Amino acid sequence: MTTPTTTVVVRAAPRASRGLWRDALRRLLRNGPAILGLVFIAIFILGAVLAPVLAPYDPTIGILVDGKQGPSPAHLMGTDLLGRDEFSRILYGARISLTVGTVAVFFGLVFGCLIGAVAGGAGGIVDGLLMRFIDVLLAVPGILLAIGIVAWLGQGQIQIMLAVGISYAPIFARLLRGSLLALRESDYVIAARAMGASPTRILLRHMLPNALTPLIVQATLAAATAIIDVAGLGFLGLGPGDPRVAEWGEMLTDSARFLQSAPYLIFFPGAAIVISAIGFNLLGDGLREALDPRLKR
Repeated sequence: MTTPTTTVVVRAAPRASRGLWRDALRRLLRNGPAILGLVFIAIFILGAVLAPVLAPYDPTIGILVDGKQGPSPAHLMGTDLLGRDEFSRILYGARISLTVGTVAVFFGLVFGCLIGAVAGGAGGIVDGLLMRFIDVLLAVPGILLAIGIVAWLGQGQIQIMLAVGISYAPIFARLLRGSLLALRESDYVIAARAMGASPTRILLRHMLPNALTPLIVQATLAAATAIIDVAGLGFLGLGPGDPRVAEWGEMLTDSARFLQSAPYLIFFPGAAIVISAIGFNLLGDGLREALDPRLKR
């Protein structure tokens, strides 16, 4: 006679599932280069916000007899030809360069997403016409397109934002359209279509949220090149237009002729452009790794 045995089933406690964004944030915080880029960006943002407090001098006022002085305790980064403090102008220049660059990318993102969403969601002849328009814009180098738009609209911060934003819009449009085309035959999209959901609801509710990840990464990377483009327009004399305004590109233009006699006038604004661009690039690479499920660590 066999004794019946009792089987005890022990269930493991359910593991708390992390959301996509929480898991991505965890991986991002473990990425050293991304954190370094975030620190660079944070330093420039804090410097721009606290410029009235941190700047020891007025960036628009200088003393001619103090012109072209090298770095010293009184002027940490020296003075320009007109005797204006370079450190103060770098801080105030961060306001213009970062604001114009990020707003331009945001404008390009919105404009490009509108075109890409309509093209990828509608398809057919609408997709063909919009993509041919995008192809025309992509055929022109971005900086040349921005120069032409600023030359047509005139100088000013708003004109620069529009010019740089339009030059980046085709990239976002192409990227979103490709993502939407890849999602059109996904299981959840087919299921929503079979349940009678309208094309607009499928696009806005199911497809767009799943196509935003590459756009976020591309926008972060584009912010780095947008800052360089804004500085390039200023270097070519197409900046804000007011010579009193501290802008990194125009600071390079004003100092180019003193490369041998006062190289610090080139070094500091150039270093600000390079470090801020590196910061956005490092953050963009970190976001790409954090948001890509195939790169989970």
